[in-house]
Amino acid sequence: MRRKLVAANWKMNGSKAQTESLLNAFVAGIDAKAVDAVVFPPALYVAQVAQLLNGTGLEWGTQNVHAADNGAFTGELSLGMVKEFGCRYVLIGHSERRELFGETNADAATKVAAALNADVIPMLCVGETLQQREAGTTEAVVGEQLDAVLNEVGIEAFKRIVIAYEPVWAIGTGKTATPEQAQAVHAFIRARLAKADGDVAAQCRVLYGGSVKAANAQELFQQPDIDGGLVGGASLQADEFTAICQAAAEV
Repeated sequence: MRRKLVAANWKMNGSKAQTESLLNAFVAGIDAKAVDAVVFPPALYVAQVAQLLNGTGLEWGTQNVHAADNGAFTGELSLGMVKEFGCRYVLIGHSERRELFGETNADAATKVAAALNADVIPMLCVGETLQQREAGTTEAVVGEQLDAVLNEVGIEAFKRIVIAYEPVWAIGTGKTATPEQAQAVHAFIRARLAKADGDVAAQCRVLYGGSVKAANAQELFQQPDIDGGLVGGASLQADEFTAICQAAAEV
């Protein structure tokens, strides 16, 4: 059975005081023996997060990374840098990176390969816009996003990759895909991987990210192919995020 994983993506939010308050609540309220939990803070707070979470069983990572080891890439972070601060995970290909900063499927694939080479776990985000869903191209879009990475790193690498399906139309909008809608795309993702290797597909964890809240977490996590959540706004509320983690642990 795949162990549930719940990730907190704080995006460009927070302060030193809020980080300390949230993490103290997370440590007190999350059973790290029952569920995997990961925090993705803004890069400036990674050192503080590492200090507060060290030894707690909770993990942390960065919201983005550059594929190069070093160089003239102003504003970017290398994998060597994030590893120095104990980051075990990195978000790659988040819809906001794709839409706002022009990152492509090829960019995501290159970053996934670099993360794997650095022994950091990539959390690969895939998903469609509202226009694409209404046009009936959800599977084509998500398939292309997956195939770009498959072609770059091969199917065996997905034993070390976490996938997060995030319907763009349900991020920060208050809208959520129904459990059945989410499950359908999760099943498609697993079937896409299974075409290359069924055993790897069965092992790969696929999270749902799209306005996950305490109120809908349990119903989502009960779906057979949903292995946890990538949580945005609700992860900035201690009670909400700990309740989501509790729901994952119970399922």
